[in-house]
Amino acid sequence: MKRITIFAGHYGSGKTNIAINYAFKLKEHNENVAIADLDIVNPYFRTKDAEGILRCNGIKLISSPFANSNVDTPALPAETYSIIHDKSISAVIDVGGDDRGALALGRYAEAIVSEGDYEMLFVINKYRYLTKTADETIEVMREIEESGKVKFTGIVNNSNLGEETTHADVLESIDYANEISKKTGLPVRFTTVNEEILTDGIENTMPIKIYVTQK
Repeated sequence: MKRITIFAGHYGSGKTNIAINYAFKLKEHNENVAIADLDIVNPYFRTKDAEGILRCNGIKLISSPFANSNVDTPALPAETYSIIHDKSISAVIDVGGDDRGALALGRYAEAIVSEGDYEMLFVINKYRYLTKTADETIEVMREIEESGKVKFTGIVNNSNLGEETTHADVLESIDYANEISKKTGLPVRFTTVNEEILTDGIENTMPIKIYVTQK
């Protein structure tokens, strides 16, 4: 595990929910865990939705004070820099969707890259609009990298259909994830599976709970 783990992807890929689940995983190994919400674009799926459960489990949440408000583009708090400078923190960063959302990451890119102790994971979802094929998905990936100024180091296969997702749906997405991996040279770090779905036949899975829901 790297000290800083960044999750980014297409709108609706499910990166926010994964970021929250991953923060809980980090908590098992490090007492000092923080999650920073850099999503200043999408007002519907926010890490702040899980603020209560994060606080109860001793995970620090850094987000705009205007998150989940009617402010269209809330500013990021200066406190975000703490995850860069405080090396005792195991940090998770939730980046906004697509290239526009990744612009916020660019503010911290130089410091993150220079430290070199980070993982930037590209969250993919075969069942979302504009990322149904490997080539479409890779195009989104390149746009995010250009805007965020940080290169991806791995892939998270989060292909799902929400509450309607079946074991077969997840299995069907494996070839898609592997094709993206082959074309980009990036490893598939893990495939996420709702805890309620059996994982037989699916290698390297991370069972997740749903913490963030649409308003």
